[in-house]
Amino acid sequence: MRRRAGLVLLAFAVFFAALSPLLRWYAFPRLAKVPPNQYQEVVLEAKPATLLDYTTLKAMEVEKVAIVQTLKGNVEESERIERSAGRDVVVWDALSYIEGPDGKMVSAIPERYIFDAHTQAPVNATGEMVDGDPVRRTGIEFKWPFLTEKRDYAYFDAQTRTTAPIHYKGTRTFRGLEVYYFEQTIPWTKVPMPKKMPIEGITAEQIAQTGITRWYTTKRMFWVEPVTGAPVNGEEIHTEELRDAKKMGMSEDTVTAFDGHVKMREDYIADTVELVKSQRVLVLLLTSYLPWGFLGLGVGLLALALWLEARSRQPVSPRPEGPTSA
Repeated sequence: MRRRAGLVLLAFAVFFAALSPLLRWYAFPRLAKVPPNQYQEVVLEAKPATLLDYTTLKAMEVEKVAIVQTLKGNVEESERIERSAGRDVVVWDALSYIEGPDGKMVSAIPERYIFDAHTQAPVNATGEMVDGDPVRRTGIEFKWPFLTEKRDYAYFDAQTRTTAPIHYKGTRTFRGLEVYYFEQTIPWTKVPMPKKMPIEGITAEQIAQTGITRWYTTKRMFWVEPVTGAPVNGEEIHTEELRDAKKMGMSEDTVTAFDGHVKMREDYIADTVELVKSQRVLVLLLTSYLPWGFLGLGVGLLALALWLEARSRQPVSPRPEGPTSA
């Protein structure tokens, strides 16, 4: 009976020991993915900031400039691209809406970002764009991969439509989470005018025809929770200039269009941290808790099976004979 129980325990030990690496290296890469219907909104603010007043054509310091950034999963487009790509794809329709202290629009820049649902690597497909201009991304944007590593990544800059390294700068603690800090600096680069201008009737093409050019530089900072690959905080020290501005009647040849330290609003940081903490547990179940748990269970069952086997092999002591009756 002991030998039969030992064989059963041995079978379960082998099963759980084999399930441990399968869960981590086979199931996890297939089960962990970004949902195609995700919706996210983040508000960032620069307080104070320098902003160009297009009515007076002068740069002015203002109390606040807000950037409302939305990411909306386009399920219909993701299903269309999946049929030809042969893999799980996520399509995010993003919008960066910038408004001045009076609540009026400064610019609104749409994007379509297409990426692999499991690895977050960009998927180049028809419809990929920034502000209506077709692009071909070669780096991540908005989100890092699951199980982010301590290394530099290629990160796509929407303003310049180019990819540049974003550098790992160390591990830090942010709101109780261990995070990886990344930093990217884009040097002064000539960039296109936004398609939507704050003055009705004035188009980007009309401004470009005057010979005015738009230049941009930024220092981009992200605090990324490495298990989920989700940024829990982001900041930019962002500056834009209009050069050759005298061609449009401005008093100076170089005018600041925007300058400010852009930070996530506190309530959105708190919401993001809570969401990431809950998602982090789900990823750890597949990558750590269950694999190590199953491995430990398999080792324990194996030890118990061997113990029962050893007990079954012990010789049975003969019973002592009682006294014989006369």
